[in-house]
Amino acid sequence: MNLVQPIRDLEKIQEVATILKKRSFRDYFLFVMGTQTGLRISDLLKLRVRDVRNRTHVSIIEKKTKKPKRFLLSPSVRVIINDYIEEMKDDDYLFQSRKGSNQPILRQRAYAILNEAAKKAGLEEIGTHTLRKTFGYHFYQRKKDVAMLQQLFNHSAPSITLKYIGITQDLQDKALEDFDIVDWSNVH
Repeated sequence: MNLVQPIRDLEKIQEVATILKKRSFRDYFLFVMGTQTGLRISDLLKLRVRDVRNRTHVSIIEKKTKKPKRFLLSPSVRVIINDYIEEMKDDDYLFQSRKGSNQPILRQRAYAILNEAAKKAGLEEIGTHTLRKTFGYHFYQRKKDVAMLQQLFNHSAPSITLKYIGITQDLQDKALEDFDIVDWSNVH
């Protein structure tokens, strides 16, 4: 399994969003929902219009944990939702496949969508978990509340949450960035 990273750079997030929006509003909306809610891709793909229409909060049962989850949709996301679902029926999947009748896109398709846009933006180590990790990374950077993020992610320990969103790696990299035991350029 490849280790995927959050998108740490806010300009890169906007660049990926722009690439996706030019290609497909559905793909852009998938990126928005994933990075704004922190849901796993398996939970995103099973959402239907009725789950978000005229709602401030969304309630689901997480596929992986089987635990209930209720989360707020930000006002800006609600505007995008309203634009996106305007012509859709309540029973429609939010992220419909073009194959078949009212079927959600598959996880593999979501991966391909994200990976293609990320490559165009010059990003590597991107996968479907990147959406969730990006949410977590930026939530932590702004709020510095690992306990809340741990709760949002249903993780068992803060250390798991920090490692998951790449903060542990960032701290290790920063610690080693200018660490040299000696000035190696002075070795003759």
